[in-house]
Amino acid sequence: MNWFEAAFLGLIQGLTEFLPISSSAHLFIVGKFLPSGADPGAAFTAVSQLGTETAVVVFFWRDIVRIITAWFGSLRGKGSRQDPDVRMGWLVILGSIPIVILGVLFQHAIESTLRNLWLVATTLIVFGLILAVADAVGKHQRELSELTYKHGIFFGLAQALALIPGVSRSGGTITAGLLMGYTREAAARYSFLLAIPAVFGSGFYELYKIFAKHEGAQGPFGIGETVLATVVAFGVGYLIIGWFLKYVSTKSYRIFVWYRIALGLLLFVLLGFNVISAGQ
Repeated sequence: MNWFEAAFLGLIQGLTEFLPISSSAHLFIVGKFLPSGADPGAAFTAVSQLGTETAVVVFFWRDIVRIITAWFGSLRGKGSRQDPDVRMGWLVILGSIPIVILGVLFQHAIESTLRNLWLVATTLIVFGLILAVADAVGKHQRELSELTYKHGIFFGLAQALALIPGVSRSGGTITAGLLMGYTREAAARYSFLLAIPAVFGSGFYELYKIFAKHEGAQGPFGIGETVLATVVAFGVGYLIIGWFLKYVSTKSYRIFVWYRIALGLLLFVLLGFNVISAGQ
């Protein structure tokens, strides 16, 4: 049964990672309703995210290669540091610093205390409302070529909020982008690129801990089951990236706002009537 559950959670991870609705929250919630009823755990979540982030690398391969080439070229004195690709390289590095520092400082809380469905329900609703405001008041004019170092820091701080389950990595960065006047598609595209170092870093760190202890993945799933979930997440996530970018190029984020609010309210009801437990 665990193999089926792992594959299903991989499907959920692929469906939700790039949408502003929090994949970690969905894995936590869905885990409560599976036959085992167990929390997949922070390690399983981090490792399975390697699949969706690999999908980002494949989808944006040409952009990533161009950015890396320009960035390394600037270090050798070739090209201008004002080149948009060079600047993008530095901005991704700069924007990744907050989540790395906070992730290390609050690792224990992230893996234990913060994994509480009362908190998840609250953050789903609160940050859904913030996204709604950002989408409504944002000017939707700036493109990624206009991204500044100041804005890069703000994007990075917003991404760090995703350490709290229910906030959403893409939701946090997209909301920040909208508030700073970026177009919906530009904000979404940058949220995908900015997540690459953080997700790969946390995922490989969890893999290191798993193999260093010579144990299976923390939580109810072993290494093989976690690999299966990661592969499923990659395939589904790749399809979602293309769909999502096309969707936000012509439509607002309103549907995701209403979904977050509805899910948060449903969680409050389920928790209030003791249908599910709040903790792990």
